[in-house]
Amino acid sequence: MNFHQKITSLHLDVLKEIGNIGAAHAATALSDLLNKKIDMRVPKVEMVSFNDMMELVGGAENVVVGIFLRIEGDAEGSMFFVLPIEQANRFIRRLIQDETFDFANLPVPELGLSAMQEMGNILSGSYLSALSDFTGLKIYPTVPGLSVDMFGAIISIGLIELSHISDHVIVINTSILDDELEDEESVRGHFFLLPDPDSFEAIFKALGVA
Repeated sequence: MNFHQKITSLHLDVLKEIGNIGAAHAATALSDLLNKKIDMRVPKVEMVSFNDMMELVGGAENVVVGIFLRIEGDAEGSMFFVLPIEQANRFIRRLIQDETFDFANLPVPELGLSAMQEMGNILSGSYLSALSDFTGLKIYPTVPGLSVDMFGAIISIGLIELSHISDHVIVINTSILDDELEDEESVRGHFFLLPDPDSFEAIFKALGVA
């Protein structure tokens, strides 16, 4: 049986619950950072094929803003948070109060890059802390890296290990909304969780849903 065939709706429900707890912690931190009320939700967690993953972000050649890190400790793997450029611009413009900021204009100002990396720290740290609390496993992120590039180039490093056991990834859909915006104006991104071989078995065993 392939790796992705072992993942059931129960596994995904557990990951969604963990994601929502992590999102609540991240929303509190982002609210402090932006000095305004932020709501963060995880509307859906799903298992998708590599091809479907590419389509989620507009294709492998679509240029996106990607935050990537390694997961280390009792369970290892790679995690990516990907935003379309316009979504990332919207968030960073509000954060640094500069309506001219644009990830597409090179060189990208250091202030905007630092703000985006801080967002990556908050989001990844909150999610992995919730996962660690639920499982009792020691799981921690490396310092996130940041890249503005074609999605296929950004994600490729994480696919190398996973491709040995599966052609599917876990997608944690995420929306970030402040109280000044309508729901359709929310920042919508995707976490891609790419486990190393055996890591998910350790996680779900710790959760009691192996």
